[in-house]
Amino acid sequence: MNLPDRAWTLLNQALDVYADSPRAINWLRRHLARFTDPLRLAVVGAHASGKSTLVNAIAGECVATEGGQGMAWYQVPPVRSQSPLTLIDTPAIGPDMEPGAVESICMEADAVLYLMGHPHNADLAFLRAVQDHPVARVAAVNSVAVLSRADELGGGRVDALISARQVARKYRKEGELSGLCQDVIAVAGLAASGGRTLTDDEFELLAGLAAAPKEELDPLLLSADRFAADPERERLLVRFGLFGIRLAVTLIRRGADTRAALSTQLAQRSGLGDLRDAISLYFTDRAPVLKARSALIGLDVVLRMEPRPSAAPLVAELERTLAGAHEFHELRLLATVSTGRVRLPEELREEAIRLAGGYGLQPQERLGAQVQGPPLRQAAAAALRVWRAYSENPVFGAAERHAARTVARSCEALITEPAP
Repeated sequence: MNLPDRAWTLLNQALDVYADSPRAINWLRRHLARFTDPLRLAVVGAHASGKSTLVNAIAGECVATEGGQGMAWYQVPPVRSQSPLTLIDTPAIGPDMEPGAVESICMEADAVLYLMGHPHNADLAFLRAVQDHPVARVAAVNSVAVLSRADELGGGRVDALISARQVARKYRKEGELSGLCQDVIAVAGLAASGGRTLTDDEFELLAGLAAAPKEELDPLLLSADRFAADPERERLLVRFGLFGIRLAVTLIRRGADTRAALSTQLAQRSGLGDLRDAISLYFTDRAPVLKARSALIGLDVVLRMEPRPSAAPLVAELERTLAGAHEFHELRLLATVSTGRVRLPEELREEAIRLAGGYGLQPQERLGAQVQGPPLRQAAAAALRVWRAYSENPVFGAAERHAARTVARSCEALITEPAP
């Protein structure tokens, strides 16, 4: 039985144990209902960190506004490159937030994007709070950090994202941040949001700027104050930021001469494509596992709030489930190998990601073999022998051997367990 099935079974068993407690029954039924809903992704950050801007960029439409109070929920339907999501725009994180607000966000969300303006000034208290639960500490797999003003890290230059990505690579490997989240992604939020929600009128204005002689336009693009002297340009500045306008003008001059082409290029060059890939790899592709994680946290809350002798078997089964949940180890492996925290030779790195389900969860996708039945199990057995050998190879360091053991366990599951 896989982890989502075990979590579903435990919640239904808890319904019987707590049949006389309306509060517990209501809580457990809410978590059962969440299994069939889209993944809940909370966008969290301090005041002016760009939360609503990033929500709009991911949603592809202007659904959120800055300065909203309380949690706001937005449904994002599936498209070709994006699975269905429920985005949660949250109150600003800070010393004046209401008591219990962080706990409420942690309970409502299956996964979290934590926005930071600059890593040196980042307050990591929220990410620590996200993992401040016995179940969460066992399965610290539901957070990604976002450098949401990445263009400022590069001084607003057209190539600012190159510098910002270097900063992100450094922080995803080093320090406390690497242990608190799956990955660190650099995104220029205004350029990303402007690109996803670009209108025909905005494109015409940007195309007009791109057609202007460089000697006339370049002085205007030196500062926000100079550019915003004209009301139409000021509106562009609010929507795209100075970096987004510089980038859009450059892209149009290089051939992105339609609204659709410019929209696509802005989304890619702003880092939004990297963020959407991370959301897919770590969150939406593993939505059942993350929902099971949320359900187990919810069950643990009931067991702690209303302890009773008849719940003792549930407590023991919850502990066994957490101890044996290979799905969490796979998610952590994908992060450590993909981000370079664990360094495997390139060909082994790709194979490890594939066998752990990074390119698809079906057995054929994991094994890279379009076969079924006994040939499929033979391929899994061959991969198991190879990765068991890697797990004992003294040439590898301890982290690499641990990663190899996780991959070997994935191979064992391909042999012994039914397809998901």
